[in-house]
Order: sequence, then structure tokens, then C-alpha cells
Amino acid sequence: MALGRYSRVDGKKSSCSTATIVVVIAVCLVGVWMFMSSSAVPAQSPDLPAAKESKQKDSTKLSSQFEDNSGDLTLDDSVKDGGNQENTNSEESNTKEVERSTGDDSSSSEEKSKSEDTDSNSESNESEKTRRLIQVKMRRVMIPILMSNETEKKEEKTDKDEEKKAEESSSDDKTEDLSAATQSEITKETNAQNGAFSTQAAESTNEKKSQNVYQWKTCNVTAGPDYIPCLDNLEAIKHLQGRSHYEHRERLCPADSPTCLVSLPVGYNTPIKWPRSREQVWYSNVPHTKLAVVKGHQNWVKVSGEYLTFPGGGTQFKNGALHYVDFIQNSLPDIAWGKRTRVILDVGCGVASFGGYLFERDVIAMSFAPKDEHEAQVQFALERGIPAISAVMGTKRLPFPSKIFDVVHCARCRVPWHIEGGKLLLELNRVLRPGGYFVWSATPVYQNKSEDVEIWEAMSKLTKAMCWELVVINNDKLNEVGAAIYRKPTSNDCYENRQQNDPPLCESKDDPDAVWNVKLEACMHKVPVDESVRGSKWPETWPQRLESPPYWLKASDVGVYGKPAPEDFTTDYDHWKHVVSKSYLNGLGIDWSSVRNVMDMRSIYGGFAAALRDMKVWVMNVVPLDSPDTLPLIYERGLFGIYHNWCESFSTYPRSYDLLHADHLFSDVKKRCKLQSLMAEVDRILRPGGNLILRDNVETIAEVETMAKSLNWKIKLTYNKDNEGLLCVEKTLWRPTEVETVPYAIE
Repeated sequence: MALGRYSRVDGKKSSCSTATIVVVIAVCLVGVWMFMSSSAVPAQSPDLPAAKESKQKDSTKLSSQFEDNSGDLTLDDSVKDGGNQENTNSEESNTKEVERSTGDDSSSSEEKSKSEDTDSNSESNESEKTRRLIQVKMRRVMIPILMSNETEKKEEKTDKDEEKKAEESSSDDKTEDLSAATQSEITKETNAQNGAFSTQAAESTNEKKSQNVYQWKTCNVTAGPDYIPCLDNLEAIKHLQGRSHYEHRERLCPADSPTCLVSLPVGYNTPIKWPRSREQVWYSNVPHTKLAVVKGHQNWVKVSGEYLTFPGGGTQFKNGALHYVDFIQNSLPDIAWGKRTRVILDVGCGVASFGGYLFERDVIAMSFAPKDEHEAQVQFALERGIPAISAVMGTKRLPFPSKIFDVVHCARCRVPWHIEGGKLLLELNRVLRPGGYFVWSATPVYQNKSEDVEIWEAMSKLTKAMCWELVVINNDKLNEVGAAIYRKPTSNDCYENRQQNDPPLCESKDDPDAVWNVKLEACMHKVPVDESVRGSKWPETWPQRLESPPYWLKASDVGVYGKPAPEDFTTDYDHWKHVVSKSYLNGLGIDWSSVRNVMDMRSIYGGFAAALRDMKVWVMNVVPLDSPDTLPLIYERGLFGIYHNWCESFSTYPRSYDLLHADHLFSDVKKRCKLQSLMAEVDRILRPGGNLILRDNVETIAEVETMAKSLNWKIKLTYNKDNEGLLCVEKTLWRPTEVETVPYAIE
């Protein structure tokens, strides 16, 4: 019976159910009616079935009206209120309909009774009046009872709402709502959203979205599985006026970022875990042998069955990078790897073995090399679990702020430092911290060939004019190489006392921290001498510099989140430590033993990276162009990162990262460019089996989740509260069968 749906069974109300009361009253009224009907018109027995049928119709209509109005409400509070109003209106309408339908049936009965003989008309009319009177009375009794029952249902819902509000009020006291400080909360919330009772409307809507909006295709491009949209724009390269300054190796992004998906190499395997990956990777993941042929004798890389092996050598350290690292330290103890020196720039890194072994000394290296004839060198580095980007010293500034690197290193990096007024070396001067060192290990340092002597003399003249001090020249007898180490000045005295202003000092209006698509200038910026300005002092030693606000962060400055800057810094760090420890490490289902290469796609103070300090991972902190420029602070902490425009592709190979973290990035990007293009880029740089952790508003979370499903990604967790959400998804091996040709990327 429909009335049973409104009964209370939670023990909070009387054990005597409303349904029982209704049945008892109904039976009594029917009995009275039958008694009065039979005593008034005993000769009307042939018509009793018709009377019963009429009564059944009335009862059925009355029941069905309230049965249809089930009172079921959605989970959304804003819909609940509207639903209650609709139910009230429906109940009023139902009452009127019952009255009208009862009246119609009564009229039908009257017409039938008029067809009887004249003697029985008066008695029949009398009986009909009595029956109608009883029905009206029954209706007056039953409808209030049903309405009262509906009120009980609403009261039950109100009780539940109050309990829910109390729970939410209690949870508001937690410092990290979205991380759900305990795993049980996350699980509870997730089960509520991903339970067995999803609505057909939601399922159909999401499926239609994935079918009609996100039609993914595989990119048909010359670069195949190694496609980097901004570096493989072959059409743009064809129209360059010159290539002498490596313009063809610089970023040349298409007007619209692609939405197709990059294919996988045949036989792609789950990457080997760190630290074994430093010495060995799957050949099928990076199926390139040219470097093994050209550089195998220098121990860059070798082919060994189904593996590529890396003996740890390089052009300048054939007998191992770790020995070379210690050689530099022994040549100049003041470098102090892992204490004074924490963040370095490795120019022309090759397969990045130098940076790979600096981890042994608690040093991180931002390694870069162009996508050139040294096939896939940066891709090798990333597959090994070593940080690197594809970049070149060409016509534009490097995507880093000024005065950030403790050491800049070049080991046979093939960069002509001395030409065109030293423009390229002056770019290194811009990014090198005052008091920092430039380590140059190249043949002009230790060989006497005419070409080498000529370059050495030109470099000596240039570095002297730049006021760099040649601190030491030393030879590595084991590797039969040498290195010259220069030091950048910490004051402007030398600049002011030069007889010639060559290279010239940059104009005061030239901002050394403005770098995105800014052309190189052959000039030097003055060294800051005000002790309250960044660059005037050396940072604290590692690891103290990670946790302490830098000296130049003033309390009078307002931080990104509105607090005094030093307090903002500390609060941010505490926040991410809490999120990582309470949620990310244990609550998302991520196998952290398989995580090595991590990117924070929208970093503020580097708090997320700092919170992962004790993990065997490295984090590329990306500061978007339209975000607060906090990248200098990130470097000051002993972390590293890069500027980037997420409406364009990142300068890395496909399948580079194990984990991408995006905190309120997607909602910002979709204001300026296609979210589908950003998702395609995420798919490009994330490895199969890799995870995306997304924190954003609920609307964006839902949109990205729909896209992830259309990509056949695994949804690990969805959580939302107060219009803020958390999503964790895992990329799979799925690739579309349909192909899309990218015209500008085809030879």
C-alpha cells in the first residue's frame, strides 16, 4: 500500500503506524456505509456490484494521487526546498482532483439510479445521498491523515538535515577540508558519490557529453610518439628567415594547441623504478639507438638486449659522473655540495648523468638540452628519473628569473659563449646568483689546439670584462679533462671601475626578471647591494633555507593569500604538509614507490614540493604567467621550477611525469583557452599509470572528471565540499583508433 512509504520505522515516533489507523477508520466507515445502504434499500442488491465498483474507483483514485507524489528529494539542499514547495502544491491539487473525481462518479451513479422504476427512485436517491455523505466524511478524515503523514516525512527529512548540518559544522574545524583529514571521511564521501544509486539522468548526461563533446583522436605527426607541439611545428620552422642562432630549436607554438592524443611506442612498458632507472630503462619506451652509436664510447648510453643502460659517463666524465662531481668539490671546497650549493643549472646536459648523480650530494640540477641531432637525450634523462627540459640558448631569455642558480655548469655543452659580445654568457650571468660559480669543463681549458687556444683567449677577455673572477683551474687526471671555475661579483665596484663599458650595463628600465619571449640583450644588470633586496645575500644553507622565509620577504608586504608575506609563507607550508601527510600519501590510492617525476602545475610558494622533501621524488614547480611571480622565492628555498603558459604545450617529451598536481589551475586556464587542449597536454606528458591530482571548484572538477572518463582513465577519488573539490585520476594505456592529421607537424 502506498501509505506505507510514509511510515516512520526509526523508532523516533509512535509504534502505532499511520497506515494501521487509516485501515481501521476506512473499514469502520465502509461497514457503516454497507449497513446503512443495505437497510435503506434492501431491494437494490442487483446493483451492489456497480456500487462497489464505484467505491473502488474512488479509493483507487485517492490512493494513486498520493502514490505518485512520492515526496522523494534530491541530495542537493537547494533542490530540497523547491521540492517541498512542489509537494505542497501537488497535495493541494490532489485534494481538489479527488473531490472532482468523486463528484463525477457520484453523478454517474445518479444517472444510473434515475433509470430505475418510479417507486424505488425516492429510496435510491435517499441511499445515494447517504453514500455521498459518508464518502465526503471519509475523505475529510483520510486526507488530513495522509497530509499528516507527509508532514511526518518532512519532519524526518528535517531531522536528517539537522544531523547533516551538525556533521558539516563539526568538520569545519579541520584545517584541511578537501584532504578529509582522515581516510574514513574521504571513503564515506566517495562512496556517497560513487554508490550504487546513481541517477539515470546523470549517467545519460555524462555519457552524452563524453560521446558528443570529447571525440578524441590519435595525432598523426612526423614525430610520432615523441611529439612536442611547440618544438615540432615544422610549418613554422620552414618559414624562419634564419637558423644560425638556433631559432629552429626554440619554441614555435601553433596558434591553437592540439586536442589529439600522442601515440604510444610499440611495446611500451611500465617504467623501471628509481634508483634502478638511473642505470637502466626499457628500450621499448625510448626506442632510439643513435646516441648509443655516437656516444657509446663515452659511456653515455648502451643497448643491452631489451634495455638501454647508462654507465654514468659523459663526454667529460667517461669514468663516471660521481667521480666528476667530487672532482669539482675537491677543486673548490667552497662549492660545498648540498650545503652552500643546492640548485644548479646544467647547460647542454646530454642524458643528464651529472644531474642524476648530484642527488647523491643532496643537490638538484635543472638540466636542459635542445631537441636536436643528439636524438632523445632529454627523453632519456626523464625516463631515467632525472629532471630535464628541452630548451636551447638561442635568441630569447631562458624561462627563469634572475639571480637564482647557485652554480651554472657546462661540460662540453657546445655553446659559443664568446661570440656576439658574449650575449649567451651574459644570459648565464643574469640567472647566476651574485657570488655563485660558473663551472666550465671544455677542451679550451686543458687542450692547446689552435682553435681551443683562440676560444680560451676570447673567453678570458670576456669574463674579465664581466668582472668574473677566475678562482681555479684544475685537471681531472682520471678522466683526462680539466675545469675552470669562475665567480660572479657580489658588488658593483668592478663594474664602476672598468675602463670600458663593454659589455655595457643594462638600462635601469630593463627588468632582469621579465623573461617570457623576451629577446636576449648583450648587457649586464647591476648587483643588488641593499640588504633588504633579493640577491644581496646568500641564502641560508640547505636544508634550513627550505623552511625559513627568505630575508627579503618583508612583513610589510602582503602575501598571495592576504597575510603578511612571511606568515603567508609559513601558513602555506604548514597547509601542504598537512595535506600531503593526511591525504595524498595514504588517501588517494597512489603507489608512491612508483612515483619519481612530479610536476606542480601551479605552484605558489613551493609548499607542495617542500612537503615531499623526504620522498624519493623531484618536483618541477611551474609558475603560470598570469600567477603571482613567486618563482624567485621557490629557488630561494632550494627548490626549482620554470615559467609557463598553459595555453601552450610544455617543453618536455611525452610520458615524462608520474604525477601531476594542479591546484586551481584548470578553472583559470579555461577562461583563456580550451580546457580540452589542456587535458590533451596533461595526457601527453603524463605516463600511463601516472596520476593527476586536481583541486578546483566543483564545476571544473565535474568537467575534468567527464573528460577523464572519456579518455578511459581510472577515477580513483572524487570529493567536494562548499563548492571546492578534489579529484584523483589515473591515466591508462588506452589510445583512440581514429586518427587526426596535424598539418603543421607533418613533413
